[in-house]
Amino acid sequence: MCGIAGVVGENIEKDSIHKMLLSQTHRGPDYTGVWEGENVALGHNRLAIIDLTATSNQPFTDNSNRYQLVFNGEIYNYLELRKELNYNFKTNSDTEVLLAAYLEWGKDCLHKLNGMFSFAIWDAKKEKLFAARDRFGVKPFFYTQIDNKLIFSSEIKAIHAFGIQKTPNRKVWANYFAFGSYGLPNETFWQDISQLSGGHYLEYSNKNLKIEKWYFFEQEIKKHQEKYSYEEVKTKYSNLLKQSIRLRFRADVAVGFNLSGGLDSSALLAFVNEQEYSENIKAFTFYTDDKRYDELTWVEEMISITKNPLVKVLLKSDEVEELSKKITFHQDEPFGGIPTLAYAKIFEQARKEDVLVLLDGQGMDEQWAGYDYYLKKEDANIIQGVNKSPFKKEVLSKEFLALAEKPKYPKPFKDDLLNKQYRDLFYTKIPRALRFNDRVSMASSTELREPFLDYNLVEFAFAQPLEYKIKNGIQKKVLRDIVSEFLSDSITYAPKRPLQTPQREWLGNDLKDFVSGKLKEIEKSSFSNWFDFDKLKKEWENYLEGDNDSSFHIWQWLSLALILDNNTN
Repeated sequence: MCGIAGVVGENIEKDSIHKMLLSQTHRGPDYTGVWEGENVALGHNRLAIIDLTATSNQPFTDNSNRYQLVFNGEIYNYLELRKELNYNFKTNSDTEVLLAAYLEWGKDCLHKLNGMFSFAIWDAKKEKLFAARDRFGVKPFFYTQIDNKLIFSSEIKAIHAFGIQKTPNRKVWANYFAFGSYGLPNETFWQDISQLSGGHYLEYSNKNLKIEKWYFFEQEIKKHQEKYSYEEVKTKYSNLLKQSIRLRFRADVAVGFNLSGGLDSSALLAFVNEQEYSENIKAFTFYTDDKRYDELTWVEEMISITKNPLVKVLLKSDEVEELSKKITFHQDEPFGGIPTLAYAKIFEQARKEDVLVLLDGQGMDEQWAGYDYYLKKEDANIIQGVNKSPFKKEVLSKEFLALAEKPKYPKPFKDDLLNKQYRDLFYTKIPRALRFNDRVSMASSTELREPFLDYNLVEFAFAQPLEYKIKNGIQKKVLRDIVSEFLSDSITYAPKRPLQTPQREWLGNDLKDFVSGKLKEIEKSSFSNWFDFDKLKKEWENYLEGDNDSSFHIWQWLSLALILDNNTN
């Protein structure tokens, strides 16, 4: 897991790539490398995870010196691919395997890769850049075109460090406030800065940019639509999950895992303990000392079965102000609230304990239909744990609200449930969570791996019939039955609990002055015309008086203020 950066075009200033790398050095503190050619500069921040030797530093060149690679992520099946390739390897890294795979198969190599990745390869002979992003967009790739240059990086701040002005993308911000959208897969909250969508690649030469989709999920799941019995599905899925976790334990540094009290986390724990030497693998969990929200009871029950070392990380309300400023710097865009801050502390603690790779349970709800709104016919609110709409469009000025347009997502399937799952996988839940998680893990120079997002798992589960996903109102039926062999019924069949902290209470009590001060900063800023401040203040008063079913709108306003702070520092 690392940071990449690059500039392709004429008249590249010598220090531009160095400024970009310096801004994202937290992504790779072990080595910073630069390669410069005619009309191109590539840079890399390395976090050494596989083959820790200097021979695997990047930018990485092939044996002919024609190709240069910068790569962020992991190719989990690199050992298997290495056996297929006729190449004179000089390292034991997945980096060299990736480059050799591209030389052997060209862009078709993407279909052979099992991993999380964003990378760019420069062909000096053709003066052409090829870049690609993994199927679900686990690893980021941002880019912009300006002055006949293509500029790309792993973080938005690196493109700003190049000299691109920080100008808000007003439509994305309007959609965020009005509908809770974090943008489409190719958008960011900043004008002129785009993302390469997950499952896409780009080619750039002669000042021409071409972007193509390479991962066609709708077609891939057809390969799994053979009718299996329920027991066959359980067996096949268990084997796929074991394989996914086994691949994600490939590392030359210590591996741990994040643990909550939910079913997905329980499944991860159960299968992690199928690994050799699992008793030494540390589990990390956060808590806030508030029994209404903490999941320590369930976590400790699971740990009592497996005997893994457990590291408990406490988040206190008096840490939120400073921590929110720090994480806002790393996120560059709005993020998910106080739970994200608590999650960030886990990676910080893991780094202190020299655990550089953590596994996470992200992705199970989307493949096995685990969210409560999957049971509803209507287009239900996708924010868990609230009864009323969490969005307060009425506090927006008429001019700003006019920019908002409710996002519409593709519906490639006849079945409504499949379309909701598809939306969450590629447009809402997963892209949002992956963005938050990449940036909080990298803030502490740690790597996060998501075994449940192995494409083999996702495709197979997605393709299964409804009655295997939801039966008699019980969601994620297959998964529950699989883990019931390892864990107690109180964990296996517990209803889904939104991952929470006392955010609504803290914002209205412990952090009341902090929030009030930030709202005043917005009112005095150049962004005050985005709001009707009389209505906004009334909503804040209502919240303080107990109308706090949702705290999301308060966090939205706080997010804007924190980002304004970050822009002026």
